[in-house]
This record gives sequence, structure tokens and C-alpha cells, in this order.
Amino acid sequence: MGDSSAESAESAESAEPAESTSPAPLGRVLLGLGLSMQAAEDFRDMEDSIEYAESAGVPMPEVLAPFASGMLLVSGIALALWRLPRVATGAAVTFLAVVTPTMHDFWNADEDDASGERLAFFGNVAMLGGALAFLREAYR
Repeated sequence: MGDSSAESAESAESAEPAESTSPAPLGRVLLGLGLSMQAAEDFRDMEDSIEYAESAGVPMPEVLAPFASGMLLVSGIALALWRLPRVATGAAVTFLAVVTPTMHDFWNADEDDASGERLAFFGNVAMLGGALAFLREAYR
């Protein structure tokens, strides 16, 4: 009898959390807010965003810059709310993995721009790490 109650306690402790729970709510909200606010800034001055994308050699910047900003905005909000988490985190990872080395290639930047590009690059790398961690959680 004593053994069965111990086994029940062990199985209760080792049981996985309910699927309705979401990982690290504060971390999700902070990362989602950061992504969404960056997208909002891009939308606030879309002409500059398009010009910046064009200077980086992005094809069809007048289409891809608003599309990428929209994808970032929607994925940030969805990640923060943990809605469609696989799609939301996948979109954030895709955005950051493509944009970071393309748009913030500090190793190719002019001396005057290198510091700002390096800062943006490593900020994006940090957000990419967070998005990857949440992507893993979305597939659990």
C-alpha cells in the first residue's frame, strides 16, 4: 500500500504540464512586445524602411519591407498572446534569421555605420535566441 501511494506521487510529479499552459508568460510578452514595437516603428516610417531595404539589395523592397514588418507585427502579437504559437514563433524566427545577416551586416558597413549595425545585429541575435526557445516550446 505504501508503495502505490509513492508511485502515484512520482507519476504525478513526472506528468507533463497541461497543454493549456503556456511557457514563460512574462518572457513571451516581452519578446512579443519588442518584436511588435519594432514593426510599429518600421510602419511609422515605411519610406525609410523601404529605402534601407533597397540599399541592402533586397529585391522588391516596396513589397518586401511592408510584408516583413507586417509579419513581424502579427507574429509578435501572437507570440505574446500565445495564439498559433508554431506559426507565430516560426514567423519570428524566419524574419530574424533572414533579416539579421542581410540588413545588419556590420562587417560590410562603413566605419560611421558599423557600430549601429553591430548593435542591431546582436540585438536581433538575442531576439532570435528567445524566439528559438519559444519555437521549441511550441512544439512540445
